[in-house]
Amino acid sequence: MSAQERFGARLAKAVAARGPLCAGIDPHPGLIEAWGLPVDVSGLERFALSATEVLAAHTAIVKPQSAFFESFGAAGVRVLERVVDTAREAGALVLLDVKRGDIGSTMAAYTAAYVADGAAIAADAITVSPYLGFGSLAQCAETAVSAGRGVFVLARTSNPEAAAVQNARLPDGRTVAQGIVDSAAAFNDGAEPFGDVGVVVGATVSPGELDLSRLHGPVLAPGFGAQGATVADLRAVFGDTAGAGLPGVLLPASSRDLLRHGPEQPALRQAVERVAELLADPQENGQ
Repeated sequence: MSAQERFGARLAKAVAARGPLCAGIDPHPGLIEAWGLPVDVSGLERFALSATEVLAAHTAIVKPQSAFFESFGAAGVRVLERVVDTAREAGALVLLDVKRGDIGSTMAAYTAAYVADGAAIAADAITVSPYLGFGSLAQCAETAVSAGRGVFVLARTSNPEAAAVQNARLPDGRTVAQGIVDSAAAFNDGAEPFGDVGVVVGATVSPGELDLSRLHGPVLAPGFGAQGATVADLRAVFGDTAGAGLPGVLLPASSRDLLRHGPEQPALRQAVERVAELLADPQENGQ
């Protein structure tokens, strides 16, 4: 990866070639068991690598959930490293779902681990939490952008507990979530085709909660599929961002709804292709 090639530009190319679907790789113990595999490192490895081989070959970006690998200890992290390498070999970008957020030297260490030049687990982008203040993420975002990587900042998540914090009002009247979106937008100003700092907004949140018109960056929309959100919901929540054909700035994310089609790789591939077709032409598919 060239340090001069920005994440936003690489993401735009990948989505133009493969569509906007972000495929999650979540080796939940229940899914591993459903695939007929043991819930140990050997089962984790077979599940995660088999899924990655299919998902990374047919989507622009894959999203491994780090916690499910970390729960197996050091051996699980080694499997995660193989997943990252396998996804890259298949031509997909890797968004590592780690939701890190801290201050000072601790955040600097997270930055060094994932998005700095020479990072130990070098993802193309990571998820980060701004709830110690958006300013605590500034160094991470700046380092990621300079290294040709990106960050996705949690803004308005779909879990019920989130509303009390994320919809609280700032002194200027904006919600906390809107303030996060606006802070992310400042990093993306002037970038083409769009910037490297994205936000995470659940596909199941209420329409009209956020103004994303100035973000000029990618939106990760979890909740599509197993959590109940449809293409129609994406259009309702994100409006013109979702548009006809769901342009690349919006990345609907699906994990369990895809992974439940394993362990047979042809069935998993067909599931990915069906979702990709739905996102490419939602009107034709009755959404």
